Amino acid sequence: MNVPLFPLGSVVLPGGRIPLQLFEPRYTDMLSRCIREDRGFVVVLLREGLETRRKVAFYDIGTYVRIVDFRQLDNGLLGITVEGESKVTVVRSWQQQDGLNVGDVECLLDEPRAAVPEAFSGLVQVLRALVRHPVVKELDMDLDFEDARVVGWRLTELLPLERHHKQALLEIQEPIERLRRLETLLDELEQR
Repeated sequence: MNVPLFPLGSVVLPGGRIPLQLFEPRYTDMLSRCIREDRGFVVVLLREGLETRRKVAFYDIGTYVRIVDFRQLDNGLLGITVEGESKVTVVRSWQQQDGLNVGDVECLLDEPRAAVPEAFSGLVQVLRALVRHPVVKELDMDLDFEDARVVGWRLTELLPLERHHKQALLEIQEPIERLRRLETLLDELEQR
């Protein structure tokens, strides 16, 4: 599958939502094409560089997203909300003349559904607290606090973790292992 790539300083996982502001012509053109062709694009985490720069490096594993809402913002920019559908790996990427990154991607296998073990009930409580925040509420995400995938995905997106940790958590294909890593990272955050 050949799709536009959108390098960001944050991650989105399946079922997660993230608001974006578009102002660069390469991205407003991409949005028009995506809407016209009823297709999405892939959000990849920046490894080096800034979101607004043409020359950036990004990780090879990201998330295919679809636009679920768009509107004109008070600041005049175009605001969209995207929702993650599936994790993908970027097999090959290049930059078009207009500066838009595009690539050939392959979908990764869906993660197996797993119940949240009792040992990780503290992580569920952390997620419950985070989703009460007005900004998170506004995203109107579907949450299943008993699904280890969902709990791990949402915590990966919402916790204030360093980029490389978020990417490592995104790349994990086993939900219980992601919860283990998240618990370790949360312990480290609390000790700071």
